Amino acid sequence: MQKFYVWTIGCQMNVADSQKLESAFDQIGLTKASSADEADVVVLNSCVVRQSAEDKVIGMMTSLKPQKLQNPEKIFALMGCMVGPKTDKLEKSYPYIDVFLRPQEYDPLLKLIGERKSIDVEGCIGTLTVSPDVTAFVPIIHGCDKFCTFCIIPYRRGREVSRKLDEIILESELLVNRGVKEITLLGQNVDSYGHDLKQDIDLSDLLYAMNDIKGLSRVRFLTSHPNDMSENIIDAVANLEKVCENINLPMQAGSNEVLSNMHRGYTNEEYRALTYKIRNMVPNITLTTDVIVGFCGETDNQFRETINLVSDTKFDKIHSAAYSFRENTIASRTMIDDVPKSEKMARLNELDSLQETILRDLNSELVGETFEVLVEGKKRGRWFGRNRNDKLIYFDNDDECKGKMVQVNVTKSTPWSLSGDLVRSHEESIII
Repeated sequence: MQKFYVWTIGCQMNVADSQKLESAFDQIGLTKASSADEADVVVLNSCVVRQSAEDKVIGMMTSLKPQKLQNPEKIFALMGCMVGPKTDKLEKSYPYIDVFLRPQEYDPLLKLIGERKSIDVEGCIGTLTVSPDVTAFVPIIHGCDKFCTFCIIPYRRGREVSRKLDEIILESELLVNRGVKEITLLGQNVDSYGHDLKQDIDLSDLLYAMNDIKGLSRVRFLTSHPNDMSENIIDAVANLEKVCENINLPMQAGSNEVLSNMHRGYTNEEYRALTYKIRNMVPNITLTTDVIVGFCGETDNQFRETINLVSDTKFDKIHSAAYSFRENTIASRTMIDDVPKSEKMARLNELDSLQETILRDLNSELVGETFEVLVEGKKRGRWFGRNRNDKLIYFDNDDECKGKMVQVNVTKSTPWSLSGDLVRSHEESIII
């Protein structure tokens, strides 16, 4: 047993969970395989937020069955949000899966591997930090207490549990010592961090502590909830040198009736007022959002309110999706999924088309501007990275740039990215 393969779908929290599991595998002597076929241990990290994601997971699980028949010693594990408190149905449907793991649950799989390898796993594994790279995710709060009617997450990840501040800082310092330059603090509702701790702290306190970490260049956080976006958090974004001017603030819908049916806890007017307040306090902020179209009972007029809100607010990114029925959610028990699929897709296409137009205009205004870019790597032969506003920027250069902070003058824009020329000093070296 020498190689592992981890397949991940879903949110950044899932990515962070997978990275931590890979860290554990590395510590017990497993190496990363390029495919499931080559691996001795295969892990599928699942997402069930939408039916399309669940279908992909089911497809991956089904594809593993022939491998198990050919090699019964291979270990297959399913982890993540598809695994609830009870696994009876999953075990019956997929008997060739050896281990079922809930989010952040690693021990059963590691113990099984330890038994197969005849090693003491507990003695081999230290602090689980993500594999070192230029950027890293650090979860700070798990679960969610909001119980939006469309969402399955509270039932799969549980209620909100915050990590201790000093534990987060220690993990972040370890990452920085391993070469990480930018850390994104994660939570299903990151703004509610600290409410369950004995210590009287919140996300703004954590941001101030992160800002003091030597060697760390940037700090981001997501995902926020409008009801928990406090003035203290906004003030931290405005005033802290390392905290980036970018906030993800899911609106989900523009109709007050739809928002009420979703149990979002705010109105169209309150959401607008919050965006005005953020932009007044942080003039150079970029706002991104999440939108669901075709929720139960949504009329065309109600969808128009969403379109109007998007048109007025001019987000720098929208994560859009058609409503997907999720079993055991409040909506599945109390509402009817009555918007036809064809109508959902038509609304989704209209929203995406509007957002493309908005982004084309917003990004075109950035041509001629120079931005500080943290270089993350190469794609299709070009260096890429992001500025503090989370804009993706490409440039060309023959020298090694990964991990460097460079200045790029934007010469071209598309709705989805920017590209430009590297700015050099008088000595013809990269400005860092």
